[in-house]
Amino acid sequence: MAVGLVVASEGGQYNGRITSFVILSCMVASMGGLIFGYDIGISGGVTSMEPFLKKFFPEVYDRMKEDTKISNYCKFDSQLLTSFTSSLYVSGLVASFFASFVTRHFGRKPSIIAGGAAFLSGSALNGAATNLCMLIFGRVLLGVGVGFANQSVPLYLSEMAPPRYRGAINNGFQLCVGIGVLSANFINFGTEKIEGGWGWRISLAMAAVPATLLTIGSLFLPETPNSLIQRFNDEQKAKTMLQRIRGTADVEAEFDDLIKASLVSKSIEHPIKKIIQKNYRPQLVMAIAIPFFQQVTGINVISFYAPILFRTLGLNESVSLIMSALIAGVVGTASTFLSMLIVDKLGRRVMLLCGGVQMFVSQVMIGSIMAAKLGDHGSIDKGYAYFVLTMICIYVSGFAWSWGPLGWLIPSEIFPLEIRSVGQTIVVAVNFIFTFIVAQTFLAMLCHFKSGIFLLFWWMGGGDDCVCVSAVA
Repeated sequence: MAVGLVVASEGGQYNGRITSFVILSCMVASMGGLIFGYDIGISGGVTSMEPFLKKFFPEVYDRMKEDTKISNYCKFDSQLLTSFTSSLYVSGLVASFFASFVTRHFGRKPSIIAGGAAFLSGSALNGAATNLCMLIFGRVLLGVGVGFANQSVPLYLSEMAPPRYRGAINNGFQLCVGIGVLSANFINFGTEKIEGGWGWRISLAMAAVPATLLTIGSLFLPETPNSLIQRFNDEQKAKTMLQRIRGTADVEAEFDDLIKASLVSKSIEHPIKKIIQKNYRPQLVMAIAIPFFQQVTGINVISFYAPILFRTLGLNESVSLIMSALIAGVVGTASTFLSMLIVDKLGRRVMLLCGGVQMFVSQVMIGSIMAAKLGDHGSIDKGYAYFVLTMICIYVSGFAWSWGPLGWLIPSEIFPLEIRSVGQTIVVAVNFIFTFIVAQTFLAMLCHFKSGIFLLFWWMGGGDDCVCVSAVA
């Protein structure tokens, strides 16, 4: 491949091209997205499996099977059940702060390795769980893994990628999240059919596969030139690495900019104090606003509880898991792949705006149909049920090609090197805080608000477009 001209995000021009070395390194690092996506997909399916509910959450199982007086919207309302999902995000939130220190002082690679190892331990514990405490502790370890991976992988991808293709390569993280969700849902569909009621163990233990790939693969990853300069001041090694990943010896312009950024970074002893200064306020606002609005779109309602939602519509367990796999997996993954093709051509602002409108309209349709056609008892007409599923497809697609990948891409681009690690920590922390809130409260809100829950997310998510139009350039 011939050497091309790469346009820097800062406005300069750097020589370079996409090399096979960069592609391979980024593919390995993107496994961090795969473990995140697998957990999102697997938890929703497992919590709708009757043997799993019967063993760990018997009161929910009894209510679902025997209590016909309970509203369709309230059968799964259990704070203990939601804690199975949300506990991961509490531990992930705490872990992200430790991950920031490791990433800044020891490099991106050690953080990725630590994330993979913690996730591997958690998946083994979950697969062998015999009681609720063991199950929740396994989820906590998974959260540590996700916290480290989500803090370090977007930084790694952003620093390895040529600026012109940074959007496409960084969106590979979200693509792997989608592939993880897709894989998890099809595994759930297969394990649900296993006789004896132990299929959920396979679903949970299979998380060890992507975790092993990430842990072993990351041992062979190179450090980014940014990290080599920032930590070791090894300019020759950093320059050699930059020449290797850019596929050309002419990297002086980009290398000089890295040296300047590193000098500024080393002069800052307390980056958390630096990031709250006035000149970094726009980046700080976006680091908080983007993950906040990403979560209040309500996407994790679909990601975590799609099978439960489909059963609320009156579909049986097998069909619920099939639909979950179709919607959260195929549609989401295909739409994320589309975003990789268009992100550096169409632009961030346009994608956020169009994706927000797509989600906005589909949520109104979902809430309206459920309000009109699904009562507290009985089931919705099949025609309306499949119309709701179609709207959910449109909704998932809107998120997957816009707010999903861009919610990780934009924050990783806007921070200069001196505050990049702490900036990414803030992004991950805000994301996890509101993911926890949504995961922990959704089933209770579904019970109390019924179909109005979708109109609530529609109202809150309407702020997405306001923020992106006014703040994202």
